[in-house]
Amino acid sequence: MDKTTGETITILKNYDWNVIDGEACRVLEFQPMGSAIKEGKVQAMDKSTPYASITLECKKYPNKITAYITHKMDFQHLWEAFKERGVKDNEEAIVSYSKKFFKSYAKIFSSFMPKLWITICPKGAFELMTDPENRPELQGEARFLAERPIAEWKPEVMK
Repeated sequence: MDKTTGETITILKNYDWNVIDGEACRVLEFQPMGSAIKEGKVQAMDKSTPYASITLECKKYPNKITAYITHKMDFQHLWEAFKERGVKDNEEAIVSYSKKFFKSYAKIFSSFMPKLWITICPKGAFELMTDPENRPELQGEARFLAERPIAEWKPEVMK
């Protein structure tokens, strides 16, 4: 729900991602929508249905956000993170989206590029990343290690 309008936030089209531009968001759920990876290739249900949806928690918004995955590589990376590797009980998946992450040559083609930088971090990293007041006793290298990704999937077009 948007704090200012009270509306539920749904991300479907490229421009919809702007509401979370630059925000780290915790992935609460990854739900394929009839698509899968078979023999290393993405198998889509059809050409008009998104590959999957993800439910996100972002500090900027009080309610959960539903985002639909419409880029093949974003889906493949989410599949690898959630279905192949898995997210353990002591871990959490965090996604980031920002056009600022794109390498200079990719910026003009950004509407056709994968959007998500996916990381799996130790549980509690999301709070450390999004709230500088969280665990103030954790400083320097110890804080860095507590929020450092264990695994990541970053499109090649990102810095």
